[in-house]
Amino acid sequence: MPEGHTIHRAARLQSKRFVGTELRVSSPQGRFDEGASLLDVHAVTEIDAWGKHLFYRWDHGHTLHVHLGLFGKFRIHADDPPPPTDGTRLRMVSERGTLYLSGPTDCRVIDPEEEDRIVSDLGPDPLRKKTHVSAVEHIETYLGRRTVPIGAALLDQSVICGIGNVYRAEILFRLGINPHIESRRLEAGDVQRIWDESVTQLRLGERNGRIVTTEPEDVGRRRRSDIARGERTYVYKRRGEPCRRCGTEIERADMKGRKIWWCPSCQP
Repeated sequence: MPEGHTIHRAARLQSKRFVGTELRVSSPQGRFDEGASLLDVHAVTEIDAWGKHLFYRWDHGHTLHVHLGLFGKFRIHADDPPPPTDGTRLRMVSERGTLYLSGPTDCRVIDPEEEDRIVSDLGPDPLRKKTHVSAVEHIETYLGRRTVPIGAALLDQSVICGIGNVYRAEILFRLGINPHIESRRLEAGDVQRIWDESVTQLRLGERNGRIVTTEPEDVGRRRRSDIARGERTYVYKRRGEPCRRCGTEIERADMKGRKIWWCPSCQP
């Protein structure tokens, strides 16, 4: 599932092509015909990201809500787009490009009240500066009374929104926090460190368009730009491989229905 950096990057790049111009909107697949008819021949005034949610706000007051989920995917074509695939739920065409959306978990037109309800259920977003003021206090309140492992809590979008399976494993490794520790038993200052690291890593991911959490010196590189695809993470999907820092074998376990990876030496 795309994590928050991907969604914020999509909002930023799509805004350049689709905001402020009249769009032709259709549903080649047919499953979004009714919604497309409400949006056709209108203009998007803003594309906004909250965690893993995208909100397209239109000039006549409607909002298009998109959540990619596990299988959703955008395809953007600057000119001469190929025919849409059979699974294309949404097509938006402007004078600056064509967008195809296929396989989303959610793609529907909602009113402002529904948008507010969705956002109200989300925790602070590391990529939204206005949510930073009370972020640590909010997270401490949520985690301070929970017995679930911190590795599971970080996937709860009401705690911090935008973190997914890759970032939660990598952030905990970089901070030396074992994912199995009960959330309420974190040491003093750990919540601040988790928040700060989340901000740092998601900002890097949004800017670069990929998750790279390793430091160049830990993978034998001089610059971050030299890090190869197979060297981009410390623990994620590296079960049985040596830790890049201490050489201990990386372990993996199931946690609340999702897999988690960690180094038993660096994250005691």
